[in-house]
Amino acid sequence: MPSRTIPFVNNHFYHIFNRGVAHMPIFNTKWDHKRFTKTFFYYQIKGPKPKFSIFSPDNNKLDTNNKIVELICYCLMPNHFHFLLQQKVDGGITEFVSKISNSYTKYFNTKNERAGPILQGEFKSVLVETNEQLVHLSRYIHLNPLVSYLTDNLELYPLSSYLEYIGINKTSVCSKDIIVKQFKSSQEYKQFVLDQENYGKELERIKHQTLDLPK
Repeated sequence: MPSRTIPFVNNHFYHIFNRGVAHMPIFNTKWDHKRFTKTFFYYQIKGPKPKFSIFSPDNNKLDTNNKIVELICYCLMPNHFHFLLQQKVDGGITEFVSKISNSYTKYFNTKNERAGPILQGEFKSVLVETNEQLVHLSRYIHLNPLVSYLTDNLELYPLSSYLEYIGINKTSVCSKDIIVKQFKSSQEYKQFVLDQENYGKELERIKHQTLDLPK
């Protein structure tokens, strides 16, 4: 992965994005999703841990106080992914994204009997500058499947952290408190996400502040 000209800053938040080579679908089955989310648990933790091949989030408890990044929220689309990350140590975001990308590429290529990269060059990133941007970005990320017409009900789309945010998925992958504690309840956050009128007003501004992403 090419080196970055501008380093990430510890304790700052970033919108991270990458897509499949030539818009190639990279998440095709529930097993692909399960395999990719396993990397979230594993590679955000710093220090000694079991080999990835034998690691299970259900059976192996890792030191969650010793992270290189905090994963705030995510969404996997058929041919790209979004993360909202906070860097905790120097080089943490680059290390995290590099390791999950390399791990998933090896899995994907072995499974599909292919060779070569599956992701399009260096990942893109945008600094989150305000709390308002942070909260709206979580909605932007969670709404991707809906505005891309992959589903008409976000509760039926399992490939994001939205179900964790609204309390349906009890498995904790994300460090979501910085977002959800700004709402009275998970139901209030749900209404915020689904507030299409307000979202429409914010969408263009969010795109300018984040990434100009095709749907």
